[in-house]
Amino acid sequence: MFLTYLDDAGSAKNPDEAYLILGGVCVSEHQVNDLTHQVETLAAKYDAAAPDTVEFHASAIYTGKIKPWDGLKQQAQRRHVLKEVLGIVRSAQLPACALACAVHKLSFPGRDPVEMAFEELCRWFDGFLKVRHQQTGVDEKGMIFLDESTYETTLRQIARDFRRMGLTTSDGRYIVDGPHFVKSHNTRCVQIADHVAYSVFRYFHAQDNNYLNVVVNRFQSDGKVMSGLIHLEASKGDCTCPACLTVRSCAGTLVKV
Repeated sequence: MFLTYLDDAGSAKNPDEAYLILGGVCVSEHQVNDLTHQVETLAAKYDAAAPDTVEFHASAIYTGKIKPWDGLKQQAQRRHVLKEVLGIVRSAQLPACALACAVHKLSFPGRDPVEMAFEELCRWFDGFLKVRHQQTGVDEKGMIFLDESTYETTLRQIARDFRRMGLTTSDGRYIVDGPHFVKSHNTRCVQIADHVAYSVFRYFHAQDNNYLNVVVNRFQSDGKVMSGLIHLEASKGDCTCPACLTVRSCAGTLVKV
């Protein structure tokens, strides 16, 4: 069984944010306890007396306005925390991998960017499991978990359509259930997912690659195309994001010197 944990970064309705990101991690069921333990250990570093009260929410850490992050007065300290959480993804054993979809909102007027991103990642997840089945002969299934959010109603309808007709994938037979909506405070893997999504958001929203660089080599890839990072935009031109660069490289459209 493979579990995919997702969270969003950016706002679908905020006109000052060009991108909406849905991102997270895909892990084997056998890896969940280890990743959870690593986050718990990190939480104890910031509140040894009550580590369970420490929630790693990337935007809250970045701004440093709530406990315990308000105690880290220097921005460099808070940036270090973000990279510590992302470091757990970077050092995770295979087959754990990162995934994300960045949607340029103005490119798709009248479309729900959350819905678009979710459908793309469902297609990715189903394809990922299908390829593993072909390569290993093991018929592994998948489940999807998301942080509770204002998008829950929309995604629940998508989930019902998906389970009924498999609309979001070619056959939908590998993803057996989901999305399940969970409280991020109680689910450490969703907190990790939040940081992956935030790292991609900072890259696309603010051209800040400080966080994406930590995990960029952990986005699922076949060794050529970074399939686990998806960039949806009507006119990407010569986009230099890691996803577009790998696609253009395989297509032979980069300048050869």
